[in-house]
Amino acid sequence: MSTINKSATQVNATIISNKRIGAYHQIILSVGEAVRHCRPGNFIAIQVGGDSSRMVLRRAFAISRTSESAQFGGTVELIVAPHGSGSKWLCAQSEGVDVDVVTPLGKSFGIPTEPANALLIGGGYGSAPLFGLADVLKGKGCKVDMILGASNGNKIYAPMEGKRSVNSLKIFTEDGSMGETGRVTSQLASIIAEREIEIIYSCGPMAMLKAITEIATELGVVHQASVEEAMACGIGICMTCVLPVKDESGSISMKRSCIDGPVMDGASVCWDLVGKGTENF
Repeated sequence: MSTINKSATQVNATIISNKRIGAYHQIILSVGEAVRHCRPGNFIAIQVGGDSSRMVLRRAFAISRTSESAQFGGTVELIVAPHGSGSKWLCAQSEGVDVDVVTPLGKSFGIPTEPANALLIGGGYGSAPLFGLADVLKGKGCKVDMILGASNGNKIYAPMEGKRSVNSLKIFTEDGSMGETGRVTSQLASIIAEREIEIIYSCGPMAMLKAITEIATELGVVHQASVEEAMACGIGICMTCVLPVKDESGSISMKRSCIDGPVMDGASVCWDLVGKGTENF
């Protein structure tokens, strides 16, 4: 494994809790000592389908929160949308079932060394990793605001928890069924100015991350984006999760989301080239 995954451990994790919350499942896994190495932005790779399954590849899930207790030891919380075969299998598992996991994986969010005004932006269940990040930032003395968005209110994860986690929360839905009508970028420029935002953290659909980057770059605000690119192996071998990223000299190369990310400098990602061949570079 890359040195970025030097703390990754394979664990037989027990499902402590599996609850349906709106359109998603909140799943809590007991991972023991591995939890001490988990940081906001890291992910977990889970073997799905059972011993006789044809689903041979692990599925990657963002870690929402971590905790330690005398009863369960180290635990990680996942917010899972039951869309594909792997996520549906995981959501169907009962409490007490053991699953094979590898964690922590990937590059985590960078935390300011001094208190800063931070804005957290989440799309759908992509907002889940931001709740744990909010806890860490507040512990560093940062002022934390949050914007949540989705196509409709059912896809906004835990709005009340979001409200409790940050200084202020704004919700946008495209159909107007919750919060204000629009997208997370609808008022972003004015929010950045009014709240003197110094750094943006985001997680959600790639189109959303691109739109945030454009506004943040124009206003000179640092933007750390947790990219949503499909991962197969999760450890940098298969090259299925590559993205075009430019370095300081402007040279573009393909970087692996699972190793060089999932958290990346939004300004370095060539969003217009995502999904296109290297001949377009």
